Amino acid sequence: MVYYVLMGLFDRFTAKSNQQTNTVDVAAALAPYNAQQLVGGILFGTTTATREQYMAIPSGARARNIICSTVGSLPLEQYNHFTNEHIRPNRVIMQPDPRVAGSAIYAWLAEDILLYGVGYGMVMDAYAATDASRIRAWTRIAPNRVFASLNGNSTEIEYYTVDGKRVPPFGLGSLIVFNGLDEGILNRAGRTIKAAAELEKAAEMYAKEPMPQMVLKSNGTNLTPERITKLLESWRVSRSTRATAFLNADVELQALGFDPAKLQLNEARQYLALEISRASGIPASFVSAETTSMTYSNMTAERKALIDFSLRPILTAIEQRLSQADFVPNGMEVRFDIDDFLRGSALERAQVYEILNRIGAMSVEQIQEEEDLIR
Repeated sequence: MVYYVLMGLFDRFTAKSNQQTNTVDVAAALAPYNAQQLVGGILFGTTTATREQYMAIPSGARARNIICSTVGSLPLEQYNHFTNEHIRPNRVIMQPDPRVAGSAIYAWLAEDILLYGVGYGMVMDAYAATDASRIRAWTRIAPNRVFASLNGNSTEIEYYTVDGKRVPPFGLGSLIVFNGLDEGILNRAGRTIKAAAELEKAAEMYAKEPMPQMVLKSNGTNLTPERITKLLESWRVSRSTRATAFLNADVELQALGFDPAKLQLNEARQYLALEISRASGIPASFVSAETTSMTYSNMTAERKALIDFSLRPILTAIEQRLSQADFVPNGMEVRFDIDDFLRGSALERAQVYEILNRIGAMSVEQIQEEEDLIR
């Protein structure tokens, strides 16, 4: 009896000692890491595209310029979270880097979030040299300069390096991370971007060589390399000056491959332009990926769709990061002002003002101030 009791106690303590528990030292980590953020294709191999490939596509470049330039042009406002009182934003919000206009910083930051799913800034100046100090100035850092060192489970970021040098976790020289809401277009739509880039190369090739691939075949004796080179050069020069060619009985022209019409390059490029607009979350009409009749009334609706489905994730990522305690005091929040971007026509605004004034919601002075009529 004593033997079984002792063995039971032994097994119990042994099971506890052999049990493996996974613990994460969250306090020692800077931030959690989403492994899906940079995962390549499992079925199709690596699908991550490059910025150069994306910007070489006309629809991609236009989508980037519309989205990021719009974000950079929107004014940032600071509000009291509890009373919704408008407060003049700190200079670090309006102009993060004293050397550069704030619109440039936020436009490139929006591109980083759009393409890579994350944006970075580096602290240039702070009010106090402590981990709780408020940031006085910062500047944007390109994502390809930043590397995150992870823990053994690849779940937590332990430290960052910029250009191969480790940066401090807080204070001067530390990084400000603007986490996007997805993994970025270059990771999410890499195969589509690569396909569109290859089509642009094909279009360039056919622009340089508008005819199908041609072979000049000699039906007579074999020609020497010197005579072949001279014949091809003479053919090239003649085709650049004349559309009509003449061949004698010793030379035969053969065409290989397909011409652009048979390859349907225009149709393929139009289809991929539509796919790029979908991946970018921008209405196809903004990148001319589809033909529509645009009027002022539905242009206002298109702008609202641009905000809701394309700009909103980027705006939210920037707003919430700038609303943290190292930028503004507790109880304050930073928001982009999109009212001017979404304002309707003069007739629509006048009708709204007339209703608001009639019910007592806005005075004449407030209407004049809203329309910048008070100097």
